[in-house]
Amino acid sequence: MFGTESKPRLVVHRSLKNLSGQVIDDASGKVLFSLSTNDKATKQQFTKAGNVKSSEIFGELFAKAAKEKGFSKVIFDRAGYLYHGRIKAFADSLRKGGLEF
Repeated sequence: MFGTESKPRLVVHRSLKNLSGQVIDDASGKVLFSLSTNDKATKQQFTKAGNVKSSEIFGELFAKAAKEKGFSKVIFDRAGYLYHGRIKAFADSLRKGGLEF
């Protein structure tokens, strides 16, 4: 997978307690936008960040913030994680929020 300026790569990372996403332009090697469940703005939205429900909420928040930054089409990189559970919930809520991939 290779992200460009017009269609950057969205990489998701999950741990036992948190979830994070980064929008990366691989052509220039720069992170254009990132958000995590540890950030102050998102941490207040849920009590536990390590479950499917919080992944859905985080996906909606991430999609809204990414749309405000001007990203509408991305390449979704699940970074080797299986497409189920929290990763699937995150991806589905990104699509519901308006991101295309």
